[in-house]
Amino acid sequence: MEIMDKLTILADAAKYDAACTSSGVVRGGKAGSIGTATNSGCCHSFSADGRCISLLKVLYTNHCCYDCAYCVNRRSNDVPRTAFTPRELAELTIQFYRRNYIEGLFLSSAVLKDPDFTTERMIETLRLLRTRYHFNGYIHAKAIPGADPGLTYALGLLADRLSVNIELPSEASLRLLAPDKSKTAILRPMAQIRDGAEQSKAELKLYRHAPRFAPAGQSTQMIVGATPESDWHILSLTEGLYKRYHLKRVFFSAYMPVSDHKALPAPVGFEPPLLREHRLYQADWLLRFYGFTAQEILDESHPNFDPALDPKSDWALRHPEFFPVEVNRADYEAILRVPGVGVRGAKRIVTARRYGPLSFEGLKRMGIVMKRAQYFITCSGRMLPGLRCGPSSVYRYLAGAGQAGPGKEDWQQMSLFDGNVRPV
Repeated sequence: MEIMDKLTILADAAKYDAACTSSGVVRGGKAGSIGTATNSGCCHSFSADGRCISLLKVLYTNHCCYDCAYCVNRRSNDVPRTAFTPRELAELTIQFYRRNYIEGLFLSSAVLKDPDFTTERMIETLRLLRTRYHFNGYIHAKAIPGADPGLTYALGLLADRLSVNIELPSEASLRLLAPDKSKTAILRPMAQIRDGAEQSKAELKLYRHAPRFAPAGQSTQMIVGATPESDWHILSLTEGLYKRYHLKRVFFSAYMPVSDHKALPAPVGFEPPLLREHRLYQADWLLRFYGFTAQEILDESHPNFDPALDPKSDWALRHPEFFPVEVNRADYEAILRVPGVGVRGAKRIVTARRYGPLSFEGLKRMGIVMKRAQYFITCSGRMLPGLRCGPSSVYRYLAGAGQAGPGKEDWQQMSLFDGNVRPV
């Protein structure tokens, strides 16, 4: 098979991996090295300084010894099969780089023969890139659960970032849809990557030329919508993965119907839960940057996101006791929880109020999204002049189903909060 035919098949098979993100690593130019596309296989990532870069996103092979019901590459699926040789893939990557099509490689693979054999082929590919072709660019590699720890370590010495896909949110779903895999086999390499990265950092403090193991950390991916787990379950698992394995990112992939397995949603009439995926990403942002916990965002009585509201607004409407927040006195953490106020906005508020009291007009000039924030804040003890609406109106407006403004029938004195409005 011609190499471009292989690329067409294996780049298309890689499209279900949703783990392209900020590189998180800086590699300076090196004497004798290169690196700091066609439509097939090119995806976008972002460097630490905000630049958009292109990666060659491809599988080493789509031959698989596993039969995961949710996967297009499962062994029982009748699709064209092929595989690169390590030299073919290394040469392809370098040729794309020299033509300025890409700036890095995102390499994943189905499991050919067994995890060890597949990992060995991936290591050989990366070794050719790093040593024979002196490629110094960004490489993200998928570690294969079940591979020998020594092979995973060798892969991490050649790649900038490693990832291990947890696939499904519960062990029960994994047993049902991916009987060849186990929770233990997936979590074991996560722990190894975490420990290897910490050990590498410690060694670099003692000796700056020590080998670097996965310097950009690790990530994982979960399929959403294939199994009945709630958003609360998924978000709690996400929080646990961040805390226990120090992940850089958890990615969510809306399930695409590729199988008629009886335990999966019927392909006919099924729509991928893209909005649910989006809400999970928004909640993930709240976990990582806004100081929320999974238990605060969702709980047993409220296990799923309201599709009409972003998670922060949903939380705010369910916790009126926290509001209104007085922007001239509240601490940074309280301001950060106001809908419409981001991390930069909260920092600007805390800095600007040192020089004088803030007004609603001033907040708008700072970039605060007043269409959402106006219902949850006060400036010098006052709400926005003329703003009177009931909780149902606030919900409809935030959900985009209604418009808040003077003259609405259900307008009344602000009653979203109990008692008189007081500065926080």
